Amino acid sequence: MDYMALALSLASLALGQVSPNPVVGAVVVKNHVVVGQGYTQPPGFHHAEVVALKKASEKARGGTMYTTLEPCCHYGRTPPCSQAIIAAGITEVHMAMLDPNLLVAGRGKDELEKAGIKTFVGEHEQEARDLNEAYIKFITTGRPFVTVKYAMSLDGKIATRSGDSKWISGDNGRHYVHNLRYESDAIMVGANTILADDPHLTARCASGRGGTVRKQPLRVVVDGKGRIPHTARVIEEPGKTLLVLGQPSKSKEIAAFVQAGAELLELPLLAEGQVDLEELLKLLGERGITSVLVEGGGILIGSLFDQGLVDRVVVIIAPIIIGGEKAKIAVSGRGVNKVVESFRLKRVSVKRFDPDLMISGYVVKKGEVNHTVLAKESMCLPDL
Repeated sequence: MDYMALALSLASLALGQVSPNPVVGAVVVKNHVVVGQGYTQPPGFHHAEVVALKKASEKARGGTMYTTLEPCCHYGRTPPCSQAIIAAGITEVHMAMLDPNLLVAGRGKDELEKAGIKTFVGEHEQEARDLNEAYIKFITTGRPFVTVKYAMSLDGKIATRSGDSKWISGDNGRHYVHNLRYESDAIMVGANTILADDPHLTARCASGRGGTVRKQPLRVVVDGKGRIPHTARVIEEPGKTLLVLGQPSKSKEIAAFVQAGAELLELPLLAEGQVDLEELLKLLGERGITSVLVEGGGILIGSLFDQGLVDRVVVIIAPIIIGGEKAKIAVSGRGVNKVVESFRLKRVSVKRFDPDLMISGYVVKKGEVNHTVLAKESMCLPDL
């Protein structure tokens, strides 16, 4: 049995519910039998390793632990997991990856080894990194991981010329989007999206886990000109809404939004008259937001690309043609002057959400080499 794969499956159950902590799964095995398993609980409660050890109880002594991340070795809201592992009598610990948090960063592994416990690192490492991509960026940069998501027609439109966009994607694609919302700390949209669609922006599923959503993502509305009404559904829904304004608002307007339940944040405008999105992401990071799902519209998405702030892209393509030069496009902003300057994706994957297709990938950052592209160019292979 692949015990680390089981631990990874357990870790996925914590996505979107434990930030700013990483999602971790742990399995305790003795005599080829799983005697304890667990995953990270919300902040202030037990980490995955402790949950698994408590379930294993005395059976943990002499056993082996498989954990998707190096056990912590410092006091935070809870005691260090490394000490709990040592006290339980575990003899071997397999870690998918080391923790990039400078408070750990190999020290947990060293502590286990000094106690006579054998350690192994690297099983399913890439899968573990994928699960914790938001945590890794957050803990190393202080900024949240930014995923841009949009649904478009075959001709690249996200709405008709009248602004209608319901529904471009099918039921399966929309269900997937709710999973993305469930796994994100925050959902970000621009004012035009609120004015055109008046969306709820809530996660209306439990990502297939059964039960109800324990925590709604923070809804972040970027409204540089202060145009959305205080009656917008995004403010009325359960959960919290952060309204980001780019210019001073009248005290009467502020009072109306506060009374409706929104939190207001005023940021300076850039030379182009847009909200400073880099500063916004910095402030979200300071609030412990590790992941942001951006759902539109084209102006906001274009600005994020222009400022080099996008980490991942998820595009659902519907087999329809909308047409019209005034129909809304997915990515506005300045864009690039030459095709060679385009934003390229790496680790691209394609999935079918009948009748739609989903293409996702990670944005190649400036100065970063896209080895996949170089390999194709060197071999003169066509892009298929």
